[in-house]
Amino acid sequence: MEVLGIVIEEDSVKGAIVDTKKGEILSGKKSIDKIEDTRPHKLISKMHKVVKKFDWDGPVGVALPAAVRKGRILTSYVLNEAWVDADADHLFSEITGCDVYALNASDAAGLAEVTFGVGKGISGTIVILTIGETIGSSVFVDETLVPNTELGHIEIKGITVEERASNRARKEEGIQKKTWAKRLQFVLEHYEKLFHPEMFIIGGQISSKANKTLPYIKLSTRFKPAEFKNDSAIVGAAYFAMHLEQKKSKRKAKNDD
Repeated sequence: MEVLGIVIEEDSVKGAIVDTKKGEILSGKKSIDKIEDTRPHKLISKMHKVVKKFDWDGPVGVALPAAVRKGRILTSYVLNEAWVDADADHLFSEITGCDVYALNASDAAGLAEVTFGVGKGISGTIVILTIGETIGSSVFVDETLVPNTELGHIEIKGITVEERASNRARKEEGIQKKTWAKRLQFVLEHYEKLFHPEMFIIGGQISSKANKTLPYIKLSTRFKPAEFKNDSAIVGAAYFAMHLEQKKSKRKAKNDD
């Protein structure tokens, strides 16, 4: 099934058409101008513009920088607080005329990596971190998602993981990549003690230039850069939408019988 996958980030909205059977992006990515206002009516308009660029009328998966449960937004660390308790599925579906399914962006990235990427077929616990201006996370146990983990907000010695090791912290403090790697290692060692995972997958902005940072990290747990790099959330959002669209179709067919 072909599905339009969209990721809403802190400063952009971008999307692409995805083959959800193979986990492959079929189109060029399209985006809109930089986001300066994340209030619902502003962001909904931006989302609509991206859908129109594809002249799309099929299912849409949208990855959001927030905890999401059954399409309803639970947190506002990045988005405007007016989003809290909003039904994103309904709002986006109403304006686009498409069936839209929303989930947390890091969960979407994790779905791509566990279904099609470097985490495919690995049993046990996998922790995926999306490291960019913020730090998102997803956790899988035997390939099953534990949603909305938000591990970037865990405090270690009074400082959150995000404040300590995000790309924003690196740029604001002017630290070198090797020093940044030491901070990331400190964080990953803390997660090792909490989760004892089979693997860490490192995604987000850092994964596009993983060879400049990850070689400096030494862990007993194996870790790999995300295979889909910055496209993970687009692929995962599309896969998520496909899964829910198929479930809805089965329910409808059963009711029709």
